[in-house]
Amino acid sequence: MKFATAALATAALAGTAMAESMAVLKQRKLDTWAAQNEAGVFDINRYAALAATTPCVNNKAGEYACSNVDLISFLRHQDMGSSTRKGNDVWGWTSSTGREFGAVGQTDGTAFVEVKSDGSLVYLGRLPTQTTSSSWRDMKVIGDYVYIGSEASNHGLQVFDMRKLLTITTPKVFSITTDLTAIFKGFGNSHNIVAHAEKNMIYAVGTGTAAGCKGGLYMVNVTNPASPVKAGCLSAGGYVHDAQCVVYKGPDTRYTGREICFNFNEDTLDIVDVTSKTSPVTLSSTGYTGSSYTHQGWLADDSMRYLLLDDELDEQDKKGVAANQHTTTYIVDIALLTKPVFKGTYQSPAVSIDHNQYVLNGRSYQANYGSGLRIIDVSSLSTAPTGSGIKEVGYFDCYPEDDSVGGKAEFTGTWSVYPYFTSGFILLNSIERGIFSLKFTGA
Repeated sequence: MKFATAALATAALAGTAMAESMAVLKQRKLDTWAAQNEAGVFDINRYAALAATTPCVNNKAGEYACSNVDLISFLRHQDMGSSTRKGNDVWGWTSSTGREFGAVGQTDGTAFVEVKSDGSLVYLGRLPTQTTSSSWRDMKVIGDYVYIGSEASNHGLQVFDMRKLLTITTPKVFSITTDLTAIFKGFGNSHNIVAHAEKNMIYAVGTGTAAGCKGGLYMVNVTNPASPVKAGCLSAGGYVHDAQCVVYKGPDTRYTGREICFNFNEDTLDIVDVTSKTSPVTLSSTGYTGSSYTHQGWLADDSMRYLLLDDELDEQDKKGVAANQHTTTYIVDIALLTKPVFKGTYQSPAVSIDHNQYVLNGRSYQANYGSGLRIIDVSSLSTAPTGSGIKEVGYFDCYPEDDSVGGKAEFTGTWSVYPYFTSGFILLNSIERGIFSLKFTGA
């Protein structure tokens, strides 16, 4: 765990002093999933296959609570070749002809699906884990290649050409040797994979001690996907859990055109200039009241003025604003990259832990564990930066088990979401069930 530096304000220090470490967070999750396993949650045929598209009517799509989100298609983890039947991350790829595909993370590998023009899902095959199974697998796409990392020991970075899926007619188990474009072994395990497509850069974060980066940004140039090259390392800020990296075009004109990463560092938001991969510069490291585990976040819009941040343990630990256990999103004014200001929060109507969120056209698509996909309109931030104008416009709850008690702050349900297909279909990956194809029907 990286504690806030002396340069932070007293209030920020007070907010971060009790933030947990990654080891504590991982153990809590492993304990939860072990209990689920004992209860048969991941047993084969535990969940029914979906027969047909199920519209959201009167806030229900079959057994799932919903609002303005239709259930178009669903594949169980067992339907996608997983023997562990346990899911994690998800990302998408669109071919040059407009066909849409998903890379679906599972503990024992990555499954591939096609999202057909009607939103239905077709299983195409899978790429097994490079070494052993792990509850953590993360993938991102640059161009036609998916880059896959895992917490599995000595896993490295799998590089797979998604164009191999274009001619598949019968599901195939791909080889972890002959079907890979490359396997990069510069690091072994990693917690997350961050992609900056504009610069052909992969940033592995949360890498193990053998990588020599203290869990910070491990920078890999993938201009040639067949030959990834280590470009640099940021270790000064300690462990980075996740990040978003951009070519900066926001209001702080001192950094226009620079490569900036917004790092979520367990107890702080760190903003780093990574234009020079060999000499990255930390511009600020900012804590906040109520922090428990700074997890992930995303820029609220293309103006790069505001950033949304989620803390993965504040709800469960009942800290700060999140003491009521309603999913809490923090709003950060980053008009000055050297001096971010936490302006306010938005709270979901649902009790749940937040996990991953991604923004598109004024909406944040949030994967919030037990409360599922929550879609919030954040377009009001320019006039109401405290978050008072943010409103929920749709949801799909893929974990009905806790509905009768109004939700729980537990590590169950949704892992991640991919909202960037031109078709408007949304992929949601569930830990227990499988991959959902959804469609937002709101205004």
